[in-house]
Amino acid sequence: MPLVFPWYRDLQAALGLGFDGIDRMLALLEESHAGIAEALTPIWFRGVLPPAAFARLAYRLARDINGAVGQGLGRGLALLPAPAAAPDGSLDLPGRAITVAALNGVVGDHLEARGNPLAIPMHVRHRGRLLRPGVAGTAEILGDAADHLLLMVHGLCMADVFWHRYGHHHGHFLSGEAGVTPVSVVYNTGRHVSANGADLSALIDDLVRDWPVPLRRLSILGYSMGGLVTRAAIAAGRRQGASWLSLGAHAIYLGSPHHGAPLERGAHQLQAMAELNPFLASIGRLTRVRSAGITDLRHGNIVEEDWRGHDRFHRTAGRKRRPLPLDPAFRHHAVAGTLGLAPGDMTDRMLGDGLVPIDSAFGRHADAAYDFGLGAADRLLVTQTGHLDLLSSMAVADAMAKWLKS
Repeated sequence: MPLVFPWYRDLQAALGLGFDGIDRMLALLEESHAGIAEALTPIWFRGVLPPAAFARLAYRLARDINGAVGQGLGRGLALLPAPAAAPDGSLDLPGRAITVAALNGVVGDHLEARGNPLAIPMHVRHRGRLLRPGVAGTAEILGDAADHLLLMVHGLCMADVFWHRYGHHHGHFLSGEAGVTPVSVVYNTGRHVSANGADLSALIDDLVRDWPVPLRRLSILGYSMGGLVTRAAIAAGRRQGASWLSLGAHAIYLGSPHHGAPLERGAHQLQAMAELNPFLASIGRLTRVRSAGITDLRHGNIVEEDWRGHDRFHRTAGRKRRPLPLDPAFRHHAVAGTLGLAPGDMTDRMLGDGLVPIDSAFGRHADAAYDFGLGAADRLLVTQTGHLDLLSSMAVADAMAKWLKS
């Protein structure tokens, strides 16, 4: 099958994103200019004239010109013939997939809201080849499909190609060792986790219905953010009374920040402090560009009620997330990594796996309502292993094979 590289569509989308970025930067400069001008204005003179009034007019004019040029180029490109849709079984260029996945992780919610073609629609792939449930040819792409389906859900800023690491692929290994057929889920990681969970539940319904052989079991492997999306999908399926839950076998969470990631919490605190200073406020506002998916990682938000109606950039946003017990339709397993030589040593306490602490990965919490209560048989801790190294760890692969065969 030919590689799909819709260069025309990508060019149009990149130009649209570029003009959006210029508009955003001009808006940030305008607000920063006004904030600094107000801070430097003597108290007795404030209120006489709005701060940076004439500068605001210049910024508005620049934004109007930028918008007009962007619209003109967009309309010109729209006159060209639209590229054909990717055919079933097609592959994507690895370099393009990595670049677009990174963009989606950082500003994917913005891409979706603007209708930008670079926004990744949720879809599934088998050995890199595009699958469309219900379309003729799916059975041919899957080959000798097993009666045990393993869905693999990647993490933030990732794509299907990231499951390959140092010559190892968990899906390929588990196919031979546990008799599963691995199918990778590709999605826009910049969207809210709850939104991706709802879409994944619907996609699973279609995939199960059109599986070429009668399915006996369904398991899900979620890496990092993918573990949160997995839990969100199970919760959405439960709310909708989805029939696929009856096939539930194993849900494996690989380095997933169930109780949040310190890196996003630290970034949020820096943003809040910067916005208190008129000279640093522009830096704080610039960090607000980060996507809804990233801010969901702050405390591990996976249901819509955790963010709906709240300012996700407020200093207390997400702290009151709802507890969501593990669904009994699946047997749940958690894998955590640590850069330390042993649990509890200095490196472990300070870094965890570099991104996710052990307690967050295992779902351990001081409040029993949030604690997963996983027993030793359903947990695995691998030492001297960073977050990305979980994707190539043979200790992790062997443990998952054992769980999936049980």
